[in-house]
Amino acid sequence: MLFWLSQWILDWAHGSDWESRLSFLRLFRYITVRAAGAAITALILSWWLGPKIIRWLKHLKFGQEYADRAEEAGDFKARVLSKKGTPTMGGILIVMALLISTMLWTQWNAQVELTMLSVLVLAGLGFYDDYAKILKQSGGGTPPRVKLIVQFSLAAFVGIYLWNLPARSELILPKSKSAFEIIHSNLVSDLMLPFYKYPIHVGVVIGVLVVLLAIVGSSNAVNLTDGLDGLAIGCTLIVGFVFLFFTYVAGNVKAAEYLQIPYVPGAGELTVFCAALIGAGLGFLWFNCHPAQVFMGDTGSLALGGAFGIVAVLIHQPFVLVIAGGVFVAEAVSVILQKSWFKFTRLKTGTGQRIFLMAPLHHHFEKKGWYESQVVMRFYILCVLCAVVALATLKLR
Repeated sequence: MLFWLSQWILDWAHGSDWESRLSFLRLFRYITVRAAGAAITALILSWWLGPKIIRWLKHLKFGQEYADRAEEAGDFKARVLSKKGTPTMGGILIVMALLISTMLWTQWNAQVELTMLSVLVLAGLGFYDDYAKILKQSGGGTPPRVKLIVQFSLAAFVGIYLWNLPARSELILPKSKSAFEIIHSNLVSDLMLPFYKYPIHVGVVIGVLVVLLAIVGSSNAVNLTDGLDGLAIGCTLIVGFVFLFFTYVAGNVKAAEYLQIPYVPGAGELTVFCAALIGAGLGFLWFNCHPAQVFMGDTGSLALGGAFGIVAVLIHQPFVLVIAGGVFVAEAVSVILQKSWFKFTRLKTGTGQRIFLMAPLHHHFEKKGWYESQVVMRFYILCVLCAVVALATLKLR
């Protein structure tokens, strides 16, 4: 919105005495300037809206009063019980700050609109799930199959839409000192793998399947990570910085050519979205750090995870998300392994056995005696290491 307004003012002032005085508005043409503005705007919005939303959620009694599956005997139970009554649905704060800031600072295009639509749909699904949990007071929420149907439907729409989209990524590779080879690839039917610079044609079926796994898997993985004060949002910020860099490079033809990664026209505007996500996340962490004043809930976790999935697909780097979000992947895999092994051993022996003391993984370490702050900080360190490896894929090819 501010980009179009600035350009309208510059066109209006062209040839008049005001042209030189308003020349500073040309700064709005730079993605870096608008990304910085989006991050600051989202941060300030989060700080301003945070206390108001927390009071509103408390007034509505939208607190975590329902039974938590993490409640068990010992000190761990005492720590969980101490959090009861803390308002949930704090994802409303993140989504509001993110979308408002993005609308203000980005130059709207199909990529931005598709990403914002996905965030809205998944935030709505998460809100419904959080509200259902509060009403039932049992932790049940929305049936898993309903959540998966909505998530897969959204991801399938995104995959099919991108496959039919005429826009393609362009990989510019040097053939000699003066000649270049340009390889055009479809965002869905051609895959880019980390540490390998050439696209691999896999067809629409496998391509759409990858899109489904990226969006649905990322959405649920972040949701599973949201279990300790500041854990999910802190890891989200770290991954957000990775994609801030990737989206900028993918949208800049010279940088993409130098690093020999796919150039995606228009993807640079997703840098503004990622910057707004970082600003909103920092503002939310202000209220979510230990001891948390508000929880993210599914409203925020499903939306943020889905946002990473679709951004990764839009810049033709879905597998980089697996590396950058290694902590999220580990959390999701721990749940899958725990449930699968429990069912398998119960079927074989009649008694279910566990691999971990508790899943997701962060609860396993809590059960081992780690303090909550220890788990969070050590997971942050692991997430930073994953982020470094993800960034290294830009040069190691």
